Parts: sequence; structure tokens; C-alpha cells
Amino acid sequence: MKKYLSIFPLILALVLFQGCGGDKTTDGDSDTGETDNSKFPAQDVTAEMEAYYKEKSDFFKFKTIEDLPADLEWTDNSQLPEVGSPKAKKGGTTNSRLQDYPDTLRIVGPNSNGSFRNYLLDDVTVNLAHRHPETLEFFPGLAQEWAIDKENKTVYVKIDPKATWSDGKPVTTDDFFFMFFFFQSKYIQAPWYNNWYGTQYTGITKFDDHTLAISVPEAKPDMDSRVLELGPKPAHFYKELGDDFPQRYQWRFQPTTAAYVVKDSDVKKGRTIALSRLENWWAKDKKHWRYRFNPDRIEFKVIRDTAKAFEEFKAGNLDGFGLDPDYWYNKLPNDHPIVKDGYVKKVTFYNDRPRPTYALWINQSKHLLSNKDIRIGINYATNWERVIEKYFRNDYTRMKTSSDGFASFSHPTLTARPFDIKKAGEHFAKAGFDKRDRDGILVNEAGERLSFTLSTGYESLKDMLPILKQEAKKAGLELKMEVLDGTSGFKKTLEKNHEIAFSAFGTFVEMYPRYWESWHGDNAYDVDENGKKTVKTQTNNFTQTSLPELDELIIKYRKSEDADEMRQLAYKMEEIIHDEAAYVPGFVQPFYRVGLWRWMQYPDDFNVKISSGPGEWFVGWIDEDMKKETLEARKAGKTFPTSIEVYDQYKID
Repeated sequence: MKKYLSIFPLILALVLFQGCGGDKTTDGDSDTGETDNSKFPAQDVTAEMEAYYKEKSDFFKFKTIEDLPADLEWTDNSQLPEVGSPKAKKGGTTNSRLQDYPDTLRIVGPNSNGSFRNYLLDDVTVNLAHRHPETLEFFPGLAQEWAIDKENKTVYVKIDPKATWSDGKPVTTDDFFFMFFFFQSKYIQAPWYNNWYGTQYTGITKFDDHTLAISVPEAKPDMDSRVLELGPKPAHFYKELGDDFPQRYQWRFQPTTAAYVVKDSDVKKGRTIALSRLENWWAKDKKHWRYRFNPDRIEFKVIRDTAKAFEEFKAGNLDGFGLDPDYWYNKLPNDHPIVKDGYVKKVTFYNDRPRPTYALWINQSKHLLSNKDIRIGINYATNWERVIEKYFRNDYTRMKTSSDGFASFSHPTLTARPFDIKKAGEHFAKAGFDKRDRDGILVNEAGERLSFTLSTGYESLKDMLPILKQEAKKAGLELKMEVLDGTSGFKKTLEKNHEIAFSAFGTFVEMYPRYWESWHGDNAYDVDENGKKTVKTQTNNFTQTSLPELDELIIKYRKSEDADEMRQLAYKMEEIIHDEAAYVPGFVQPFYRVGLWRWMQYPDDFNVKISSGPGEWFVGWIDEDMKKETLEARKAGKTFPTSIEVYDQYKID
């Protein structure tokens, strides 16, 4: 999966303000975060873990500190400019919205990959090192320093001895050993993790409790990132790992290296959940971390309807609100009283990063959609240009491929098929759909209508969908719109029950795009000993693409150590994906927009270059004095200067 299994809707998933999850109480637990452990038999995976290390002694190696190579060149990139602002203030509570409630507090396994996982893992945890948002070099996280041995495809790391888990236990080399045992285990029911951690690393070596080395099979151009972006797993917490892992750990918050924890008392299933900042967080005085993660508490309340959430924002009950063009221009115009009077500021921030893959994902395992002519016809019958013009006010642009924004690794000439009724009709006719019924929808000789369900979990974009529906009908295609909550929509797609899905994968900032997760046949079908195929669920291959030629290129790309060769392979793969026509590129948003109550403060340049939303890097803070001043002024009728802010220092012309 993309982003080390991180998949999330980005257009309004602005950290601290909006998100997605689920609305269920499961597995017999109470509606708080407490899992009833009494119903699970006692078990201890320690002996199995130790036996696994012995069985795979070529992977799990134990040496002494005297065995550490003496000629290593250690670095911590201490010269990098600090992330965050020294003006930041600690304290206060931010009030945020969830469209629906998370299915679980697990960060791996069934139904764990919703957008709320960003607050549990992707945007908050401290890995060995992190890419600097301006230079893209690595700055220290859990690592105190590191050394790269390109020739032997190995990265050496010294763990910061101050690093601890949120329960106070130290982070050690053993937690990285356990990370591999955990992710290679079938207990977690996560095939992507099993594959990635079983094939993309060749070994881990312990020199002492705070010194380790991890080796990879290829010296790829970004070899250092394969290791430095790893995060450990607390062996002491997962001591009860076993077949019942999804149920046993469903609502148990894993000890974290991050600033924020989820307390049992702050989980009210289906209603609210909160993050609390650790007062004694081990990294609170560490460079690049000390001016971030500033609010004491982040409270999330389920508000399913976006219009209702907007009313809550205007009332001051939510501190911020993501603004798509309809909200920016129509529902919160510059002359709206709370904007004109200076209580709320409107912000546009241009970022520069790989783009989320907003698109239509066509499930080729469904009836009729295995026909390439029908898929090509759907491409030509999908009028994203009209959506961009009418709904997005021409603020957005058309996505070209499945990997836009990766500089020289993105295809230099390939573009998406434009809306073209004639070409759509030609391809539909080749598939046998050449006559229209009384509703104007094409039918074949068997009387089947050219009709498919388009499913999405983006309730906030539901008003965009009628444009696609109306334009498709001009080409004789019926799109029946199904708008689900975020969790249900994503779950339906993961289970491959969709016909056409409007969805997106988020992207980390990486040198080059990934293809195995979304396009390799291993993530489309399971094949039994008799050669029978069955649809594989819980993977990112939403199109059920399975092409031997593409699979071969993906594996070659994965193994290549040469950047130029990888570029050419990426171009070839994009051309095949384009030819298969199961992916209908949507739109690119070159910025994000948000409304903020004036007490929500940010650095002078607002945010970092690669941020996908205002809260992703947690550089903002609450000015409690300004909040008091604003609320009192509003009651008294006092106003402030209007603030419409545009930050275009990273705008790409």
C-alpha cells in the first residue's frame, strides 16, 4: 500500500479540523476505549518470537559493539534549519470534526487504514529520521545519528538513549527486531506488510541496546529512506500477539513515540475521541520537534453532515474548516460577517509535493468492466474538465497520470483522455452498446443498459458528482451515484465490492512513485493450487489490474538501483496503465484553503513546503489570550481587520 499503508482522503482531511473514520461499537467492547481483555485467553508470543529469530538467523543477527565497523561516517544533519517557529505557544484545546468514527485503534490489520490513522501513526509518530520539509534531507527522530554503507547496502543507526515509549519504557534495538517479527507475521492479517517487510529488507543486526544495522536487497537511489523512515514496534505491548490479534487489540492504544496519546476515557465510540499531549514527552526539547505538537489536547466530535459542521465552525465550536471552492467563494465569501469583521481568516497555501490520486478506479472484476472498450469509453465519457470549470472554479487542474508530482519520474508527455462524446460512443459500440433506450442510455442486443454504480466516501464532494452524471449521460453512460460515509466507502473499495470508485491515495514525499501496491497482480487475485483465481481483498489494487507484462516491469523497477533505468520503467508502466484505461485521472489541487478562527496561529510563512494540509506537520498553535479577546470582542461588536492570506512562495508556475 502507499505510504507504508497510509491511505487517506486529502481534499478536506485537514489535520486538526476534518477527518474520516467509522461509527461502530464492535467485538463486545464497551463504548469507551477499554477492551475487555477478560474474554481473551492468556497467551505469550515471546517463545515463538525467539524461535523465529533463531530459525531466521541469517536475517536476525546478534553481534557486539566491537564488531561495529570503525570506518563509518556518522551524520545527524545538524546543519538543517529548524522545523517550526520559536513563537509557538504550548497549551489549549483544539476542537475538530470527524465525518464518522474510526473502526479501530489498531494501526495495522483489517479496517485499520482509515484517515484517523494519521493521528495515531503517519503524522505524529517519531521514526528513526524524517525528511526535512524544505531540503528533503533527513533530520533526527529516534536516531541520534546514522551512517550509510552503500556498497554493502546497509544503514547503521545509533538510537537516541532518551527515546521512550509513551508508557515510559525505553525504545531499544529489540523493538526494531520485534518490528520485523510483527510485520512478517500472519497474525496481523495484513498482506502488504508481510510482503514489504519480507522482501524489501535482508537483515537486521543488533550491536547493543541502542546500536543497530538494517540491510536492504538493492542500493536504490533512496536506499537511506528505506531504513531511516522505519518506526519500531513495542514488543512488550504486543506480547499477546496471536490469531485473535484483530479482536484482542481492536481498541487498545499502542504505546507511541509521539507527543500525543489516546486515553481510554477519551474514547466515546460513535461520538468523540481525543488526543492528549504528554507532559514528559521524550522529544519535547529536541530540535525539529520542540516547536511542534503544541495544543495540549485535540478533541474530535463526529459531525457527519458537512453543512452542519460548517455551522458549528461559524459558531466558533470548531477552530478551523477546510474550504473547497464552493465554501471559499459562496458559503464563506470575503464579505461574510465573520470574515469581514476579522474573527475568521481565510488562508490559501500553495504546496509542492506528489499529488493525491483523485480519480475513478474501475473494478475490472465486475460484469462488463473487464471489457477494455467499455473502460476506454468511460474515460472519454467522464468530463473532469467540466467539473474543474464549474465546481472548482478553474482553481484546480486535470490530473495527467497515476503519479503526478514526482518530478522527472512522472511521465513527461502522457495526458488523460479528454471528454469526447464521439470517441466514447465509438468504443461503447465496439463493446456492443450502439443503441439508446428511451432514457438515452446505451443498450446492447441482450437489453443490458450501460449503467454502473459510482461509489465514494467523500460526502463533502457530493455536489460535484451530478456534473459527472449529467455529462456521462450525453455519451449514453448511466452513472448511479452512491455517497457513503468515509469508512464505509473505503471499506467497500478495499473489499472490491465497487464497480467504479471515486477515491484517492495519499502520498508521502518520495523520490519516485510506487506501483506494486496499486498495480501488481499479486494484489488483485489469489491463485490456488489448481490455478483458480479469487479476488484478493484488503489491498490497494482497486482496479483489479493483473497483467504479466506490467507485473514484470514492476518487479524490475523494484529491484533497480539505477535512477535513469527506473525513470524509463516508470514511463513504460504509466503507458500500460493508460492503455488499460481502468484509471480515470481526476484533478490536482495545487494548494489547500482553510478558514481559521484568528486565535489559531501559524509560523510567519504559515507552513512547510510539502504539507498536504494546515495541521499535517503540527506547526500551529492556539493563542489563548487572542481567543479570549476575540470571543469578548464578538459579543461586544468590536471588529478586527479583515485577513485574507495567500502564501505562494512554493507556487509552481
